[in-house]
Amino acid sequence: MGHPSAGADHPRARTASGLAIALLSGFSFGLAGPFAASLIAVGWSPPAVALARLAGAAVLLAVPLALLLARGWRPRAGHGRAVVVYGLVPLAGAQVCYFSAVGHLSVGVALLIEYTAPVLLLAWTWARTAVRPRPLTLAGAALAVAGLVLVLDVARGAEVDVVGVLWGLGAAVCLAAYFRLSAAAGGAEGPPALVLTAGGAVVGSVVVALLGLVGLLPLTATTAPIDLGGRGAPWWVGVLLVAALSTALAYLTGIAAVGRLGSRLASFVGLSEVLFAVLGAWWLVSQEPTATQVAGGVLVVGAVALIRWAEPPGP
Repeated sequence: MGHPSAGADHPRARTASGLAIALLSGFSFGLAGPFAASLIAVGWSPPAVALARLAGAAVLLAVPLALLLARGWRPRAGHGRAVVVYGLVPLAGAQVCYFSAVGHLSVGVALLIEYTAPVLLLAWTWARTAVRPRPLTLAGAALAVAGLVLVLDVARGAEVDVVGVLWGLGAAVCLAAYFRLSAAAGGAEGPPALVLTAGGAVVGSVVVALLGLVGLLPLTATTAPIDLGGRGAPWWVGVLLVAALSTALAYLTGIAAVGRLGSRLASFVGLSEVLFAVLGAWWLVSQEPTATQVAGGVLVVGAVALIRWAEPPGP
């Protein structure tokens, strides 16, 4: 017979590892902004960075995907649909909506609207199950939004445009879909995380490329050297970092985190992406955070801790 506490320790260990993986995912996602900013500063258009990010991730994941197929894995009914939806919505959709929002709003306001995704998830779960979230969970959601307002520092001259707000809400829906779709990855019915990420990157690349070819998105790129952390680097270094670290690794760890924590908790821990983005921008592109942003970071961390305490780990 096993030790009496072994069964109780397993969920705790799984949750602890899930939190660590979720923070790694947030760190990886958070650096995408500074990496992309270094490319945009030398003449890359944002959609071109998105295309390089998705296509680069697809290439990097081709070898491990081939190894998975060589070991005997075969897709089941419904896997192809899941990959296509994942590529269309959380990958291509989120980026297209976000870039479109930035065309009408300041970057801070657009990102804030996108990161209402965890609140949308709470509302969707509440409407679907008719079970009201615990009061502390609702308080944590409000605290997280308040913290994001401070972290993004959108109060200074933010402009609001109805069309931009609608695009931002579209990005939020895509981000919420990312957490929900990631929850099914690797389960009895869903495809493995590697298949979902690699296949989705291919689908997303094709969609962004087609939108560029028909003129809906500008695809402009240069070979000029970029500036990272005060040091010059070839353009391909920025592309490699945003594709390998901020896409391939970020999505794989994000899916793994959702599998351990559940979509709701993982979505709130994913708010750490904004904090890492602020720190990364400070380090890589010399955008020093203000005292207001630091205060907002404290609120976000407090919100995650509050929700973690109020809500049991997801299945």
